[in-house]
Amino acid sequence: QVQLVESGGGLVQAGGSLRLSCAASGRTFSRDAMAWFRQAPGKEREFVAAISYSGGTTYYADSVKGRFTISRDNAKTTVYLQMNSLKHEDTAVYYCAADRSMTDARRLPDYWGRGTQVTVSS
Repeated sequence: QVQLVESGGGLVQAGGSLRLSCAASGRTFSRDAMAWFRQAPGKEREFVAAISYSGGTTYYADSVKGRFTISRDNAKTTVYLQMNSLKHEDTAVYYCAADRSMTDARRLPDYWGRGTQVTVSS
């Protein structure tokens, strides 16, 4: 079992920045690919970013490329999402996710956190 706890969400003005954190526990973090998803009101959950177990490979949705950065600290068993130049359309609940497979981490990961709300005022 993997437990994931997100933090760092909040209210920010358009153009501002936030950094989300996700603390993982329950199994060897350094063997898991990690990802962030988001779900806006009335919309389906969508992929945001993913990072390989070593941190050497990252993927981003086109909508956040160049603005968001995913990173991880295996010693702290934590994954981060640095969000810059935030837009109103980035408003959503952001979920951390984990999977042994990078492919599955980007599509349908095995483990999910409960989410943290990010609200961007225009």
